Parts: sequence; structure tokens; C-alpha cells
Amino acid sequence: MSAIDAEALFRQRAAERILIFDGGYGTSIQKYGLTEADYRGALDLAKDQKGNNDLLCLTRPDIVKAIHTAYLDAGADMIETNSFSGTRIAMADYGAEHLVRELNLAAARLAREACDEAEAKDGLRRFVAGAIGPTNKTLSISPDVNDPAYREIDYDTLKDQYREQCAALIEGGVDFLLVETCFDTLNAKAAGLAAREAEAAAGRKVPLMMSFTITDMSGRNLSGHTVAAFWYSLRHLKPLTIGVNCAFGADLLRPYLGELSKIADTLILAYPNAGLPNELGQYDELPERTAELIREWTNEKLVNIVGGCCGTTPSHIAAIAKAVAGAPPRPIPELPVVTRLAGLDPMHIAA
Repeated sequence: MSAIDAEALFRQRAAERILIFDGGYGTSIQKYGLTEADYRGALDLAKDQKGNNDLLCLTRPDIVKAIHTAYLDAGADMIETNSFSGTRIAMADYGAEHLVRELNLAAARLAREACDEAEAKDGLRRFVAGAIGPTNKTLSISPDVNDPAYREIDYDTLKDQYREQCAALIEGGVDFLLVETCFDTLNAKAAGLAAREAEAAAGRKVPLMMSFTITDMSGRNLSGHTVAAFWYSLRHLKPLTIGVNCAFGADLLRPYLGELSKIADTLILAYPNAGLPNELGQYDELPERTAELIREWTNEKLVNIVGGCCGTTPSHIAAIAKAVAGAPPRPIPELPVVTRLAGLDPMHIAA
């Protein structure tokens, strides 16, 4: 199936029902109790590799594929690649920058294989979203309180590193590119442009998905933007989906989805954490509770695609799929033509 057909089919299904995304990968990987040697495998790397989850696409592909399969078995229509940290910037922490292309190719192919195997069982097409995380650098904020103008990285360098990741994910066979957990709106712009450039270079359509993350109860991301300002800043990229992930549980994300649902003339994808972490950093929210809260979203027609982020497991996704079965999808609103701008807050200019 071509990428254009994949987008058309995805839109068709999203018009018929709530689609199901997958859940957390770090949570699932932690349950395997892996040692540093498991992460490293036979690779000759100078630094300690424990916690380098993306590297498992090369050293323990059996685990990565098993997690993909578990989410598909739980009812996921779409899964993401295990490539959240798949840029040179992120891999520099592990001295594994030279593996970026190989990591992302493997991540995409593992997810594609899992989806193809699921489709072979029941004939239902599944979709792969190439996961692109935010990196640990920010274009909007200085890391030095004594030098507000200082930046650790510039826009073009960041964009080029995102483009390298996007190109490998596309080559590996993803249907979509998902720029997620966006804490800095300017970073998200760089990633979005990189995705569009990689799409053009590949010569095939690879729709873009983007997801905002709130950093505190003010409802803003780290660069200070509201969810509405984030959307207006990125709307020119014409993403297939816009949405919110991570940060909070489904209960606390609800008002922000309510706002976004009214102003976004595209599909909304939202995937919350399993509540807030406890004092030990663990997530205690049970699958049934997460599913109950997400069902409230669908009762209000706030979303088109739902899944889970930190702390969620295949059990959470199965519970969510069951809870939203038969729920009507959110209709995409037709908005009046006005000028929509954004600083840290949105602004409308009506004729």
C-alpha cells in the first residue's frame, strides 16, 4: 500500500471510529530487567549503554518486536517506532552518534514487520508512526542563567539532525512521522521542517503528526506557549494530527484537549501518562481507571486517536480499546477564515 493510500485509509477509519494508538515503551522495557550487557550486545561502545532504549533495536530486536506485537494484540491500530532518542544529539550521551541511521532503519523495520504480521492474521491494515523525540537541547531557552542569549545549539544544526533521523525512518518504511513530547515550540518547528524536507527528498508522501507536552499546571510548554499558540505556530505544516502527550494523566489533560478540539481543523491524537508518578517515580494508575478517564474524552468528542504514554502498558491499551469501542469520533470543525497568530498566547485578527 502506498503512503498516499495509507493516509486516505487512516482518515477513513478515523471518520468511522476512535482509533487506538500504543502505549509506553520505557515502561515495557523496564519490565525485562535488562543489564548493561543486554543493551550493549556485541557493539564496541566506550560508554555505559544501560538505559539506551533505542539501541535495543539493534542489540535486542526480539524485545522491541515483542512489545510492538503486545500493543497490536491489545488492539492498537497504530504503533510508534522505538526511536524516541534517535538523533545524534541524544545518542551523544552514549557515544553512539555513528549508529543513528542504523538505529532508525532498524526501528522502522521492526515496527513495520510487527504490523505486517498482525495484518496477515486478520486482514486489517496497521500503521507505523516514526517516533521523533524532542532531544535534550532547547532553541528557545538559555541553559546559562548568566547568559540569556546563549544557546547550546542553533536552528539549522538541530533541523539537520532531525532530518537525518526522518530520512532513515522513511527509508525503513514508516507511514507517518510523529514529532512528539514537544516542550519547545521552536524545536518542534525545526523537526517539522526537517520532516517535510526528508519527505520531499524521499519522493513519497509521509504525513506529519505533532504532539505538545505541558510542563506545569499553567498549561504551557517549557518555551511558554499555550496549546493554542503551539497549534497556530505549526498549523502551516498541515499535520495529519495534532495533540497532547505525556506530562499528566487523562484527567488533567482534559481541559487542554477541550480547547484544542475547538480550534484544530485536523485530527487529534492524545496519549496521557498513567496518572502522575508516585514518590518513587512509578505509575500506579490501573488500566481500568485510565480507560474510564479517556472514555470521558470520547463522550465529549474531544479526540480521534487515543493511546498511552509513560506508565502505560498493553493492559492499559486493551482497556482503552474496550472502553472507547463504539464511541463516536470527534468531528473536524470547519473554522472561519481569520488571521491566527501566536506569541506565547494566540491572537486572532478578524476582518
